Amino acid sequence: QVQLVESGGGLVQAGGSLRLSCAASGRTFTNVDMGWYRQAPGKEREFVAMTRWSWRGYNSDYADSVKDRFTISRDNARNAVYLEMNSLEPGDAAIYYCNVHVGGQVPVDCWGQGTQVTVSS
Repeated sequence: QVQLVESGGGLVQAGGSLRLSCAASGRTFTNVDMGWYRQAPGKEREFVAMTRWSWRGYNSDYADSVKDRFTISRDNARNAVYLEMNSLEPGDAAIYYCNVHVGGQVPVDCWGQGTQVTVSS
């Protein structure tokens, strides 16, 4: 059973930085997509960033709203994925969720419990 535990959220001033971590357990994660989504109050959960696995290696995708400010990385030895967030804006405030997407005939999405990011203006 996959378990995802996020950490690193908190309160930061606009323009500041935070680093989110997600510790994964329950299976091998080297050949799956790992990433982040977020959900602000009254809004739907939205994609933030993802490291996608293929036989050619890993590629990173970002939402346009965070491109050039956020950086996603993964450490397969630690079964972890990280999100470095710089130049934070009030619009980045949300609960951030770690996601693991396992492809195949029956794709599966696994989610963490979320970590709160608050940005003060």
